[in-house]
Amino acid sequence: MQKLFYATVLLVISSATSIQLSAQIKVDFEKQIWPILDSKCVQCHKAPYEENGRVKKPKAGLRLDGAWAIMAGGEGGAALKPGDSEHSDLYFRVTLPEDDDDFMPPTGKADPLTDEEKKLLAKWIDEGADFGGWAGNLEGKPTEVSNDGGKIPVSEIQEMYKSLSEGLEPLKEDAWKDVTASGGRVMPLSTTSPLLAVDYRLTAEDATDEKIKTVNAISDQVAHLDLSKSQVTDAVLADVAKMPRLVRLDLHKTGITDAGLADLKGLKNLRYLNLYGTQVTDAGLKHLESIKSLRSVYLWGSKATQKGAKALGKNLPEAKINFN
Repeated sequence: MQKLFYATVLLVISSATSIQLSAQIKVDFEKQIWPILDSKCVQCHKAPYEENGRVKKPKAGLRLDGAWAIMAGGEGGAALKPGDSEHSDLYFRVTLPEDDDDFMPPTGKADPLTDEEKKLLAKWIDEGADFGGWAGNLEGKPTEVSNDGGKIPVSEIQEMYKSLSEGLEPLKEDAWKDVTASGGRVMPLSTTSPLLAVDYRLTAEDATDEKIKTVNAISDQVAHLDLSKSQVTDAVLADVAKMPRLVRLDLHKTGITDAGLADLKGLKNLRYLNLYGTQVTDAGLKHLESIKSLRSVYLWGSKATQKGAKALGKNLPEAKINFN
């Protein structure tokens, strides 16, 4: 009986020690994180390559096949915030509900990350996102950029964000406490950027015009606004129109109509507009013709016609009008 008691005590001590040591051991990027990215993310996020005579570019301008590229981020800014997985887009997207349009990896491309893989990714980021000696694919890496991100390369879109940031100071989280209380999620585009991304994706069913009006308090610094699947009406777009640095606006599967689009004419920095599944018609598209900054407009599932989409494309020759 005594032997059994001591054996049990030793087992408990051994298990506790093992758990403690496991918690102390840092995640090894090359051995534990890279295999996850390689099998589930890199297919869509790697250096440009040719396929069937066409050049395939990384989705959203984000490459995950090299340490320097991961730190560089993509068109939407930084992909991760070292030391803070909760505010790292790379982690956030893999933990969204699988039926969310921004869930990664997309259905059919690869299997979702397992719970254990998500925990590893979060732990790696929270520990500082250390790549160790791993450099990855150096193709396309500017010579002055170190493998761990050092001097981050800047794309044309990131140059635009830099320009929009001039004269702004980063806000403290207290500035958007009302947005958070209303169900919104606020994230700086990067650790150094004063520009903010706001979304209501996790509370879309309860996100009304009244709740989204809380964003007005930080409107000068909002660059990305995702109101997809929310309960917004055309009335809220009058407030959206007062966001001078807005670059991306996602309204897909909302009740927005032609009338609301009339308020967007003054958004001189808007590049991305998603109207998928809305009640917008060809008449509403005419309101967009004066927004020359647009580069991507999504219309499939809306009330617009192919004729209307072509007319919009003719007036916005630099924009890609996605109709189907």
